[in-house]
Amino acid sequence: MAQAHAPQLEPHMFHPRYWGSWLGLSLLWLLVLLPWRSQMWLGRQLGTLARKLLKSRVKIARRNLELAMPELSRDQREALLVQNFESVGCAIFEVGMAWFWPDWRMRRLMKVEGEEHVIAAIENGQGMLLLSCHFLTLELNARCFGLVRPGVGVYRPNTNPVLEYAQYHGRCASNKYLVDRMDVKGMIKALRNGDALWYAPDHDYGSHASVFVPYFAVEQAATITGTATLARVKNTVTLPCYNIRTATGYTLHIGAPLEDYPSGDDLADASRANREIEAAVRRAPEQYMWLHRRFKTRPNPDDAGFY
Repeated sequence: MAQAHAPQLEPHMFHPRYWGSWLGLSLLWLLVLLPWRSQMWLGRQLGTLARKLLKSRVKIARRNLELAMPELSRDQREALLVQNFESVGCAIFEVGMAWFWPDWRMRRLMKVEGEEHVIAAIENGQGMLLLSCHFLTLELNARCFGLVRPGVGVYRPNTNPVLEYAQYHGRCASNKYLVDRMDVKGMIKALRNGDALWYAPDHDYGSHASVFVPYFAVEQAATITGTATLARVKNTVTLPCYNIRTATGYTLHIGAPLEDYPSGDDLADASRANREIEAAVRRAPEQYMWLHRRFKTRPNPDDAGFY
């Protein structure tokens, strides 16, 4: 479904410097031919190995859990850390599933909760801002939603042309096209056209265009104001949307439109978005991307960093 501006195969992409990328993608394509349960077993083993090797990422994830969930005991957080890295390993296979699986195989494992909210928005001719977050299943979030209603994704282009080609066309397997995360005009255009736009504002993008509001137990977490900016687009509804791995597959959760959002108050709106995301994460905290330094930006640059 990708548009004309989508990356195309070009001769230079077959230069020996990119053979490793092609090999990795080919191996991933082969691995996701395996039964789903076998993939998840292999993913957990890979995640366990990653936890032993990626010491710096383990340190970041452990610190994030300490900051976000101080109410848990140290043993509880360590158990969650172990599960989180198992989920990291599974996420590698889920990227391949999202990019390479045929629709029929994806549909066999997915359930949808809240599809009526999408139907209502379509009937009303409304654009849909999908308020999402960086679950480790985020690639499947876009793929599964696209099987409900093809939409538009927001992403960061890859500097490796082979990986850029793979991710763009993989993410458009059941969706329309992607827009660069810096292309605000493109996002607004998609919403004005009545499209669904996937948007995840839960990472730390620095102090520019951000406010400091609570996120989990951290009272002042840098949070971008772009969610409310996009939600202000005429005839747009904001729907919480995320995908959770279960024992038998995946459940795509689509929430009801947020009422009285945006309010016009940047602090209140950013706090509201964070509360929605936090509620989603608490449903499956082991599947969240705790490896990112979510709380690296402080209100005062002279403050001691958390990491």
